[in-house]
Amino acid sequence: MSEEVLLTNKETTTVAQAINKLYPKLGTDLNHETNFQLLCAVLLSAQTTDVSVNKITPQLFEKFPTPEAMAAASLEDIQENIRSIGLYKNKAKYLKNMSQMLLEKFDGQVPDNREELTTLPGVGRKTANVVLTNGFNIPAFAVDTHIKRVTRKLHFVPQDASVEKVEQMMSDKLPEEMWYPAHHSILLFGRYQCIARKHDHNQCLKRIKESMPENEIAASALKKMTAELEH
Repeated sequence: MSEEVLLTNKETTTVAQAINKLYPKLGTDLNHETNFQLLCAVLLSAQTTDVSVNKITPQLFEKFPTPEAMAAASLEDIQENIRSIGLYKNKAKYLKNMSQMLLEKFDGQVPDNREELTTLPGVGRKTANVVLTNGFNIPAFAVDTHIKRVTRKLHFVPQDASVEKVEQMMSDKLPEEMWYPAHHSILLFGRYQCIARKHDHNQCLKRIKESMPENEIAASALKKMTAELEH
């Protein structure tokens, strides 16, 4: 079996810039007014859509707008307000326990670094990275299922790359100022164009090609991305 050919740093950056032209919108679609509410919304969004989360958070945040209010609420009350989304019982526990820890260890303030954020119940690297970029404007490359799939599909990373490996490699390959824009545009590209269901991947590559400059780096990147389709 031949060794997998990956795009170089420059090729990856060129393709990411092209995807960013296709999907330039920045910022999370999750509605929030404070970093605490952002943290809650991102936590709730696991394995469900932003649209579903945005339907329940207005009432949730009206009742429990702060860590103090959320920590003091009963599990039953929290569950009742988020019942329409998946895993609502576990997520209610996370919201309550996370709020309690914010009060006990961080004076009720959402931490501005990944190390402390990931000590909170229910908060993994992806949630932490989204909070850092959207809440604190700190560069990070968050990886969700769309990004994991697309970065593999476009040969930015190896086919067996884990979430942590995708984050590390993309952070190494892209300039720091591109981490957040690339994260968001690749996510949207995976959500709306290069979808998980069976589709004509040639159309995905065609759209990328149309947004890339005509130079040697772009041509080389396109050749590598189309190689598997030619067999």
